Parts: sequence; structure tokens; C-alpha cells
Amino acid sequence: MVKVDFRVYLITDRKAIAPGGDLPGTVERALEGGVGAVQLREKDLPGKEMFRLAEKLREITARHGARLLVNDRADVARAVGADGVHLGVLSIPPREARRLLGENAIIGCSAHNGKEIGEAEEGGADFVTFGPVYATASKAAFGPPVGVAALAEACGKARIPVFALGGVGTGNVVETARAGSFGIALISGIITAADPRAAAAELAWRFAQAKRRA
Repeated sequence: MVKVDFRVYLITDRKAIAPGGDLPGTVERALEGGVGAVQLREKDLPGKEMFRLAEKLREITARHGARLLVNDRADVARAVGADGVHLGVLSIPPREARRLLGENAIIGCSAHNGKEIGEAEEGGADFVTFGPVYATASKAAFGPPVGVAALAEACGKARIPVFALGGVGTGNVVETARAGSFGIALISGIITAADPRAAAAELAWRFAQAKRRA
């Protein structure tokens, strides 16, 4: 079984949604546009609210044949039958997440340099998000963007799929594909769009076309 069977990975941020939108509805429209996996990343939510939101997103992603990963919370992921978790550099090790969730779980890890990619690989992660590749407010705390050259180097050395993260949009998605990224991970490029379905479809199409020509 191929675990990482998606190319466009949506990370949620309910506070950034376009006016008049809601998170479950935005996610559904993004899935209709071609998103293949969703990471529920709402760090400020208490456990009960996170669980209820995860339940809704599990129902929606299952209906569309898409993957659901929960940020950090292996307990919530297990409770709602999510496909796995996404772990930050300060989270529990991927090996421990796999012990909790089982061999079939999808374990993603965040990485900002080659050392962190190596640690994710050694821990048994299935993929990493790498960045921020471009400047973006949501990743400003991690310092300046690493750039496309660093992305290309990471993709060339990594033994697991690398998803370009940070400031990815229609203007640069082709560049990330040509750099060797397996997929793209993004928040604002879809979440803040007036039409999440159209935004997702455009990004998915451009990335797929670039990969075919690479």
C-alpha cells in the first residue's frame, strides 16, 4: 500500500478563512478542487472541541476518499479514525506516534533543514513538509525563507517524500515541482481564497502539469 498517495496537502487555519466561510465547508470545497489530504492544525482548541472538529473532518475527508492527519494529537487521531498525525520538531518522536497508532498510520513531520529531515527518516516518518520555502506570515517565527535552492537540495537527498511548504501559490507552484518536491503543503493559498475549490483545482493542475514535464 502506498501511504503518501496525495500531492496537495491542506493545513487548516480556521481564523484565516475568507469572510462568510466556515472550516468544514472550506475543507469540503478544497477537496472538491483536488486536495488529497488535510492536516487539522488548530493548536488553540481544547481537547473536546478538537475532537468534535476532527470528527466532522473525518466524515468529510472519508466521503471524498482523502486523508486526514491531526497535528500532534495522536489521541484525537486515534479516537476519530484519522489516517495519522503530523508532528512538529518539538513533538513526540515519529517512532512513538507509530507505536500509538499502528504500522498503517501515516506519520508526517515538519522539517526546516537537512538535519531535521534525517531525524524524521530515522524515526520512521512517511513524509516531511520542508520550509518555509517562500516568505509567509504563518511561518515567520521560523526565520527567513530557505529558498528554492535549499528545497531542491533537500528533495535530492531525502529518502522520503518532501512537500514544499510556506508561501506556495499559483505564482511559484511550478517552481516547487521543478525543484523536485513530491507535493505541496499550504494554508493561505486555499484557506483564504474566496473560492477554495477553484484555488485548489488551479494549484493541483499546475503542479501536476509541472511534474509531468519535469
